[in-house]
Amino acid sequence: MITLKEIWDNCKVPERSFRPLFQTRNTASDNLPTSHRPAMNSIASTVPRIDIEHARFNMVEQQIRPWDVLDPSVLDLLMRMRREDFVPAEHRALAFADLEIPLGHGETMLSPKLEARMLQELAVGAGDSVLEVGTGSGYMTALLASLGRHVYSVDIVSEFTRAAAPKLAAAGISNITLETGDAARGWDKHGPYDIIVLTGSVPVLPESFQLSLKPGGRLLAVVGTAPAMQAQLITCAGNNAFRSVTLFETCIPPLKNAPRLQRFVF
Repeated sequence: MITLKEIWDNCKVPERSFRPLFQTRNTASDNLPTSHRPAMNSIASTVPRIDIEHARFNMVEQQIRPWDVLDPSVLDLLMRMRREDFVPAEHRALAFADLEIPLGHGETMLSPKLEARMLQELAVGAGDSVLEVGTGSGYMTALLASLGRHVYSVDIVSEFTRAAAPKLAAAGISNITLETGDAARGWDKHGPYDIIVLTGSVPVLPESFQLSLKPGGRLLAVVGTAPAMQAQLITCAGNNAFRSVTLFETCIPPLKNAPRLQRFVF
């Protein structure tokens, strides 16, 4: 066992005397001049990558699968898409944690299991036109665009729109349109849509979202006020007929400027 004194003593001697404490055999690079040896930062850079992939695997197996996300296409996408690249730098270590990550402006990134469950329930197809209300980090945008034909993503915070663009480009995602605006009451600019997803909750769901769906289109929204909210999947059956299914209970921050419930005063 190496003692603190031995480590301290080795800090005061040449490098050639220091290595044997941590290395039991020579490597080919030991015989090279110092200037030709692999840089320490290039060697160390491979270590975090291994840890990241292990953390990603644990995220899928320990958080997402137990939440009834079993669609192979969704699970495969979650293993491929680099969630850590969309997390704010100061919170990168939390990229795979089962929590909502702060994004600034009072907004958060949804937990991995909720993002995955939403994606599975929407069943995005290759030909689908998608409206995402709340770009946030851009990660959900990337997931949707990887499965659908085109994603129109709108956020009221212009900083989110600007920050998401280079991250999506770096991930090779190009079938997107990022816009800044208030879409809490609807965004029919590019409609009708096959898929609509709200990444923030609404106390009451505006009818305009349902009217922006194509026949057979799906809308997923978290409706209600804390602490009682429900994820609802609404399907357009055609001719302004809609079918609604409550999927699960959850609680997420509301969309900015989301319509409020009318309260009666007596």
